[in-house]
Amino acid sequence: MSTDAATATNTKAEIAVSYAALILADEGIECTPEKLETLLQAAKVENVEPIWTTLFAKALQGKEVKDILTAISTSAPEVGRIQAAVDEQNQDKSTEGTETVDGGDGDDSDMEGGMFDLFG
Repeated sequence: MSTDAATATNTKAEIAVSYAALILADEGIECTPEKLETLLQAAKVENVEPIWTTLFAKALQGKEVKDILTAISTSAPEVGRIQAAVDEQNQDKSTEGTETVDGGDGDDSDMEGGMFDLFG
């Protein structure tokens, strides 16, 4: 089996086991290798090595999968922050040609957040 084919098979196995783990979590059932394998067989997913079900079961042991998913989804505001910067930039373009006086000294070195954090 070529390296690309092996990688594709492993990726499919990981995804299948991930979905099986989510199904168990949604039903409030403890995630064990046996239960994951049972779900995979019921879904007629073939060629999943037992190591994947064991790894997932051990990784999720004692953890609430729903809490993990919630924690991941709470990191989404960073995306919103980038969108806000893009919206602000687009708003600045729409007001080109109009002069605004903000009373500032023109020094933007104290700006916080956004892409300016990348430069120090």
